[in-house]
Amino acid sequence: MRKTVSATLLLAALVGAAPAAQAFCGFYVNSGGSEMFNDATQVVLMRSGTRTVLSMQNNYKGPPEAFALVIPVPTVLQKEDVKTLSKGVFEHIDQMGAPRLVEYWEEDPCTPEYDEDESGGAGMAMALEEGKMGKKDGDKLGVTIEAKFEVGEYQVLILSATDSTGLDTWLRQEHYQIPPGAEPFLRPYVESGMKFFVAKVDPAKVTFKDGRAELSPLRFHYDSDEFNLPIRLGLANSSGTQDLIVSILAPGQRYEVANYKNVTIPTNLDVKDAVRDKFGEFYAALYDRTVEKNPGAVVTEYAWQASNCDPCPGPVIAMSELAVLGLDVLGGDKGAAAPFSGDAMSMVLTRLHARYGKTVTEDLVFKAAEPIVGGREFLQANGKLEERSRPDSINNFQARYAIRHEWTGPITCKNPVRGRWGGPPEGQMGGGVKPALDLAFVARGAAKLPELVKQDVPEIEVKAVAGSAASPPTPTPRDQLPKTLPPGDPPAKKKSGCGCASEGGEGAGLALVGGLGVAALVTRRRRR
Repeated sequence: MRKTVSATLLLAALVGAAPAAQAFCGFYVNSGGSEMFNDATQVVLMRSGTRTVLSMQNNYKGPPEAFALVIPVPTVLQKEDVKTLSKGVFEHIDQMGAPRLVEYWEEDPCTPEYDEDESGGAGMAMALEEGKMGKKDGDKLGVTIEAKFEVGEYQVLILSATDSTGLDTWLRQEHYQIPPGAEPFLRPYVESGMKFFVAKVDPAKVTFKDGRAELSPLRFHYDSDEFNLPIRLGLANSSGTQDLIVSILAPGQRYEVANYKNVTIPTNLDVKDAVRDKFGEFYAALYDRTVEKNPGAVVTEYAWQASNCDPCPGPVIAMSELAVLGLDVLGGDKGAAAPFSGDAMSMVLTRLHARYGKTVTEDLVFKAAEPIVGGREFLQANGKLEERSRPDSINNFQARYAIRHEWTGPITCKNPVRGRWGGPPEGQMGGGVKPALDLAFVARGAAKLPELVKQDVPEIEVKAVAGSAASPPTPTPRDQLPKTLPPGDPPAKKKSGCGCASEGGEGAGLALVGGLGVAALVTRRRRR
């Protein structure tokens, strides 16, 4: 499905986008007035002190005329503030913060119970037509070109304006077909003194594949006391609901929004086998129901230390990737760029997901938030898995959903231990972690939550249909587990899910190899 974005600067990794336009913090313009499309865009913010680093990846689909993107920024950017990046790091950030589906098999209830240190396991890991710039006309219209430079295939202009009507007129005189009625959306940014980052693209300098321009991702940084994201400008061509996903990396800090309601996605739900082949549809339905019951809310889907994960959909975020995303300039604060001098291993990845219409009146403003946990294979005092989110001293929250296969073999011991979960039995394929990616292309409205969950979800008023609400076997309390091994029973090690961690990270059980986090199977029973 193609997304029209002729005047929308996408700010998302596409989760939950439907036929509606994508959300963005500016708009696209082109010199031919032709329709442009976007299939995948992602933005990652890195923040420390007053410094913000914004990295943006866009994939355009449309005719090969010259086009550009326009973004409000708080300061005049110089060439040294802007650079191009490789695409792989964006895919990795999306993967790490995405909702995930796990599959577990119940272990033989008669397998002896071992303490983790006895089984050898680690602790929980947790160009372009130049355009006659018309300085004289720009002066009359209140538009000033503050800076001009080239970065990769982009020719960048930094504009300031004293009048939104003049800016609207200037852009049109420069042969950019901006949306009708764009001036009211430009006005609040002009009145607040914002500058405008205009990145023109020369199609002769990029490769087109199937009509899609393969553009280099852009990154720029600036200093500002405000930590926000301009989204109102993207409403200029909105035809209805827009989707927005924001990934934020910050040292030791989770973020949420200050000017809208915050809610965490329901997590740690056991689901039916049918979800395996339609996880995207299931999650879209869960998200939509959450927003329906919390109108206008921004949904937290992930808040976890970037140096570890459990379960992991892939290798943890490497130091080299953090540097690419801004760690090399994060140390700057109201001054020149400088490398980050703090503890890089403490970086927290927060993933926020919003869905809104044309009535939105405010940009997103971010604020620091207290740590939360949830979505882990963690037993509470009542013997049940933790539900929802709750405050804690660390950030360990994720959107996690599980398919569980109960033990169907014989139970021959006197004191069976139920509710121990791990990987598939020997000789059987399956298991692992499946992240929900590219959800913009799933069919919304097809998945029926009450028929797919195996338990009620009271926070969004979903009741599992009769016959599907059976709970998995209740784990045997630890104080009732066998204390010694039956004679002749060797210590059996079973395969379990994977956890990833970096050296020095919380519960570190896996080291970084050559700067890259490596996922591995841990030969022990793990309670995540």
